[in-house]
Amino acid sequence: MSQFGLIPEAEDQVVEAEPSARPRRRRRRHSSWLAVIVSVAVIGGLGAAVVIAGQGLLSRAGDLLTSGPQDYPGPGPGTTVPIVVDDGDSASDIALTLTAEDVVASAEAFVEVAARDAASTGIQPGTYELAQQIPAADALSILVDPANRISDAVLVREGLRVEQTVDAFVEQAGLARNKLRGALDRPRAIGLPPSAAGEPEGFLFPATYEVGPSTTAVQALNAMTAKFDEVAESLDMDTKAEALGFTPREIVTIASMIQAEARLPEDFPKVAAVIYNRLDDGEVLAMDSTVAYANDVYTVFTTDEQRASSSPYNTYRFAGLPPGPINSPGEQALQAALNPADEPFRYFVTVDLDTGEMKYAETLAEHERNVARAQADGFGQGNES
Repeated sequence: MSQFGLIPEAEDQVVEAEPSARPRRRRRRHSSWLAVIVSVAVIGGLGAAVVIAGQGLLSRAGDLLTSGPQDYPGPGPGTTVPIVVDDGDSASDIALTLTAEDVVASAEAFVEVAARDAASTGIQPGTYELAQQIPAADALSILVDPANRISDAVLVREGLRVEQTVDAFVEQAGLARNKLRGALDRPRAIGLPPSAAGEPEGFLFPATYEVGPSTTAVQALNAMTAKFDEVAESLDMDTKAEALGFTPREIVTIASMIQAEARLPEDFPKVAAVIYNRLDDGEVLAMDSTVAYANDVYTVFTTDEQRASSSPYNTYRFAGLPPGPINSPGEQALQAALNPADEPFRYFVTVDLDTGEMKYAETLAEHERNVARAQADGFGQGNES
């Protein structure tokens, strides 16, 4: 089997590292009043009222058509509110947030000015401090400037190792590397679950995290373990792991290999099937991904020397699962580890690096034919197990 090191994009999720820094979005509720007329004697008056109301409505509609969407003239009362822009938010999403926090008078006003400014498509996720009751154009000018963010959005992709996760927080949010490494040595402080056995590898959940100026390394990492707990609970991991005959830590270990080996979501359950079938047969897993981890390299292929390593993570040499996860798997990989495909496959190889296409086999002979195809196309090597 071959591992080509292709890691999918991170899921579109934003997790707040400092809960107090992020306001809840509120939607205004518009009340509607229904006047109930019970006296026949006032029917004529009701008709007049309807006519007057209709004239007023037409007048307001005419004003809207001639003057455009409702907008504040500014500068406002001087009060400010934090505005959170999530990863993937559209101009309409941002407009609703601004309207709910009384920054702009109407969502339509913000959408209109955003449509006229190409820079609006580059608004970056994060938290911004905006004054209330300001013109929509002023709000847009603040949001399009990344320097106005008061917190940073840190993207942690699926399949990253702990050290790569540290790099993400250092490079994207400016957190101190020594503080992060120190926090990793405090499993209880950062909220590692018991199944982690004190080791953070595999339990720092990949997502997008908001990091503010006052966010500490402990808080940032605690947000990641809290997200892991949330996802594990939503998947009912403990119960399903027990039903499969594995511990939650072993499930995370399996998921981490799936994350490293497969690129396309539809392949995740099939790779899981290969892992379980080989475990059931007592065969070595022979995963290049675990060998790369054992040798502390990030290569997509491994050498004969690397595969001769005495590390317990060398699944070419030692049967069974490695001692623990080799990266942080995402929700799809965890789901696949808990719900493997019902397939007889015992081998796989990636045959197209561009598309991530994989071929599966039940027998070694069939696998070798798949490997030969991959090598002929120049995509890499297959590993006989």
